[in-house]
Parts: sequence; C-alpha cells; structure tokens
Amino acid sequence: MTDITIIGGGIVGIATAYELLQRFPGISLEVLEKEQNLALHQTGRNSGVIHAGIYYAPGSLKAEFCRRGLAATLRFSAEHGIAHEQPGKLLVATSPVEMERLAALETRAAANGLAVRRISAAELGEIEPNIVGLGALLSPATGIADYGAIVRRMAALVGDLGGQVTCGAEVRHIEERANDVRLTLADGSVRITRHLVVCAGLMADRLAALCGLGGDFSIVPFKGEYFRLAPRHDEVVRHLIYPVPDPALPFLGIHLTRMIGGFVTVGPNAVLSLAREGYGKLAIDFGDLGDMARFPGFWRTLQANLSSGLKEAANSAFRRRYLKACQRYCPPLELADLLPHPPGIRAQAVMRDGTLVHDFLIRRSARTIHICNAPSPAATSAIPIAEHISDLAEKVFAFDARRAAT
Repeated sequence: MTDITIIGGGIVGIATAYELLQRFPGISLEVLEKEQNLALHQTGRNSGVIHAGIYYAPGSLKAEFCRRGLAATLRFSAEHGIAHEQPGKLLVATSPVEMERLAALETRAAANGLAVRRISAAELGEIEPNIVGLGALLSPATGIADYGAIVRRMAALVGDLGGQVTCGAEVRHIEERANDVRLTLADGSVRITRHLVVCAGLMADRLAALCGLGGDFSIVPFKGEYFRLAPRHDEVVRHLIYPVPDPALPFLGIHLTRMIGGFVTVGPNAVLSLAREGYGKLAIDFGDLGDMARFPGFWRTLQANLSSGLKEAANSAFRRRYLKACQRYCPPLELADLLPHPPGIRAQAVMRDGTLVHDFLIRRSARTIHICNAPSPAATSAIPIAEHISDLAEKVFAFDARRAAT
C-alpha cells in the first residue's frame, strides 16, 4: 500500500509528485500514467509559452498561480539547465474594438500586479518590422520553455526522492473505502493507496465521476491546430505575437510563437474535437461523441458559441482562411509558409448549464483530490498547483510525514 498515488503523468501530476515528496520526506508515492511515456497529451502538445497572467480575472486561481508559476518555471529551468527564454509578448490590436479591449487588458494586468507597457503603432513597427497594428501591449516577462524536458527532469527527481513513476498503467475503476482507495487497472491488477490525487486532464471528468464528484460537468475537447513557419521565417518576429482575445471566448486566438529550437509556429485555432485523444484531422471516437451528446451542457455551449465555432471550423477546413487570420498582424506570411506541426487538444470543463469553467476546478472527497479543470495556463502554473494540492493534502487528508510513517 502506498501513502499517495497520483493518476496522470503530465506536468501537473509529475510536479505534484515532486512537491509532495519534498514536503513529506519518506512517504511512499507512485504516479500512474496510462501511456507508455510521460507528457504525451496537453503538456507535450501546447505552444510552450510561459504565461505572465495578463488575461485572468484578478483573485482567480489562474491569476495567482500563473503569476507565481512564471517565476517558478523560469527558476526550475535555470537550476536544471533546461532551455528557456524570455522574449516577451506583444498583444497586437488591429481594430478600434481591439484597442478598447487592449485598454481593459492593461487595467486587468495592473490589478494582477504585472508590469506591462502600451506600444504605439509607430513603435510597434520599429521593434517588430513584420508586424502591423494600431497599437500593442508589451508583457516583457512572458517566456517560452521546453515543458516536456521539465517533466522528464521532474520525473527523475521523483525517482531520486524515492517515488515511482509507472507508465502503461491505465486506471479503470476507483473504489474509495473507509481506510484506503482501491484502484483497478486495465490489465486487471489492483493498487491500494491511502490517498489519491487525480491529475487526468482529458479524462478528469470520468475519473471524478468514479469517486462521486462528477455529473454536473463534463470535459469537452477542443483541438488546436498549429503550423510551423517555413525556415525563412525563423527570425520573422522577436517577441511572441498575440491577437487581442475576445473576452467572450476562452481561447486566446491564433498567435506567432518563437519556439525552443529556433523556429516559429502559428496557432492554435480551436475546433471541436471528435475524439479526446485523437489528433488526426478526421479522428473520431464514438464513445467520446456519445458522452458529449448525452451531456446537456455540451448542446448549450454549442448553441451559445455557434457563430465562433463555425468560423474556427472554416479556418480548419480552408488553409487560406487560417492564413488570413495570421496576416491581419503579420502580412508577409504566404500560404507556402504554413508547414505541418502537431496539433494539441485542450480539456475544457463545461457545466451542465453550458457554462465554460474559466478557472481551475479542484474537488475533493475524504481520501481523494481531483484536478477537474486545468487547461492553459496549467503548464505555466504547474508548480504552484502542486503546492496548492500539497496544502490540501496536509489539510484534507490530515497528512504529514509522521502519519505516513505509521
């Protein structure tokens, strides 16, 4: 029997394992990851951005954890020799409406304690000759990182501290009992653990439901499609270039990102995915489709966002439309510059009434803690999320090193 078992080998699960082992030396801990390698889904398929936290509502977990997470991610990367940079981010407005939204974002950034600076159209042209806009907001702290490398290093540290990371271990059933939690794996084997932390990303709702913590929300998967720019554009921008997001939508829009490795990507868009873990253009999982169809919140969300959804679907179907979204602020791009790049899928929690969950969502029972909604900026925020989970473990589980030892 282990003291704590963690389900999920993405950055949140591995960061949580590392934090718990540091916080409570000597405990027995195992991470169960259903894939054969770590960080194969959201962690390994995002844009690699270390967000500063401009967008998030003041006082929200996202705002707090993102601000702390930026510093923590940079610090961990520097301490362990993991590639990272801080090129800064420019939020570029291309219309009067976006200029108004830019002012609101500047106010929100100030409320979140972030250092940002307004950039005029003339200055924008000077610092980014290939970018056009009416103005911009500069976030100098925003960075880029290799999140896959961070996970691999943290997993090694988990092993050094006595923890175990087991891949190819899919949990099919959870039974919470008076004194422990019984986990049944896909191969029929059983794990017994005193306490359970679930960081399951795209499968978070299903595992929460097994513990009686679901039913009122469901994960709706949104596919983000990226392109890599042709090598001639490796130096097309000096900063990360973002559009001004629509506050009514949970997605940040198609942006240009300088990546670790020296190339630039554009994306993602946000189209409904017909499979939670199917990355091909035509990937369909009928079980996932059935779950969506049976959940009333899905249809309400679909109805409320039909117009924007159709636009995103059109951008996905027609590469020229995708290109035009980029050319609004980066005119030099041409169709031939859009080269293939792996897509990602965002796990977005939706409530039964159709409301999108905008903040991190954490639920718990007597012996379990579930991270039910942790989309972007979860990678940036992974270390503070892990600290928060460890605080909960100490409080909810009445967990400390002495109890673990007995």
